[in-house]
Amino acid sequence: MYISEVSGHHQATLAIEKSVRTLAPDCEIVNINGFGYAYPIIEKIINKAYLSVIKRTPKIWDYLYDNPKVVKKTQKIKEAIHKANHAKLDRLFRDFSPDTVVCTQAFPCGMVADYKKTYNLSITIIGVLTDYAPHAYWINEGVDYYIVPSMDAKERYVQQGVDEHKIKVFGIPVDQKFSESLEKNKIAEKLGLDLNIPAVLVMGGGQGLGPIRTIVKSLLASEESLQLMVVAGTNKRLIKWLRKIQSRSQKKFLVFEFVNNIDELMTVASLVVTKPGGITTTEALAKHLPMVIINPIPGQEVHNTTFLIKNGVAIRVDKADQISLEIESLLRAPHRLESMRQAAKEHSRPHSSMDIAKLILS
Repeated sequence: MYISEVSGHHQATLAIEKSVRTLAPDCEIVNINGFGYAYPIIEKIINKAYLSVIKRTPKIWDYLYDNPKVVKKTQKIKEAIHKANHAKLDRLFRDFSPDTVVCTQAFPCGMVADYKKTYNLSITIIGVLTDYAPHAYWINEGVDYYIVPSMDAKERYVQQGVDEHKIKVFGIPVDQKFSESLEKNKIAEKLGLDLNIPAVLVMGGGQGLGPIRTIVKSLLASEESLQLMVVAGTNKRLIKWLRKIQSRSQKKFLVFEFVNNIDELMTVASLVVTKPGGITTTEALAKHLPMVIINPIPGQEVHNTTFLIKNGVAIRVDKADQISLEIESLLRAPHRLESMRQAAKEHSRPHSSMDIAKLILS
């Protein structure tokens, strides 16, 4: 169970499902948008409200995210919402009768955990974190395992009273294809790229968020010889603008919408400029790719950025119009880029989805 169709939560469930099917082809799996299933109309309103808050008043989200006071004050509201969903879950569980429920977001995890506790069910519940900083909303009685991205995350949950035997440091699940070695030359030839010229990959998540226009303008104005690949996701306005700019560019400039070959793009990229979402950054770690983090939103993205910078795999740039200066500096220091690649390799856990699948099947 996940929330939001175009999200890292959904990508994580797909990666886990693929690994389970690899190990047990006959296993029956239902992949469900937990919030959309419970509140199909409210989900759209909440998604729009969330995007509005992080764009216009990000400090509000920073206050709400993992704030122990907010967690405590909203506990009764959360319990009431969970119980209101019991009838819908009852129909779902009666039709499918799952042995295990895997959740990649805290809301469905808490909802199913409350249902399990209320009716004394024997199902196994696995909560899979998709960001590098664990938050208290995940902790619910009835959850059997927590999959966390690092030892730091495990230690924090142990301090908050979670049994250490319930916590597995498997990492954030991404598609197994990110652990596979690909032929750079073939990919570069297919894309029309020159491997002798640095290639910068720019991403804004599945919805093409962030100051991508400013980033692209800055990079295209750079005196450094470089190639540019931009993934705009589902952002139609951005795609239209990029196509217009692309036709006038003197540099090699590729524009992509929502694509399924990010592993190929990361294979030929020299570095990636990205929002610090948990899935995207984990994919980059798996491909040993240095990262330039731009304008992380308060909350999970700032925590992800802190983790990545602390471990030497990323730098942070807050002024999008100055990003070309930082990237030029990196490209002119190959030893620094190589150090970041090695750090990414050391902190990658590319087989997380397979490790989770083995836990599910055990």
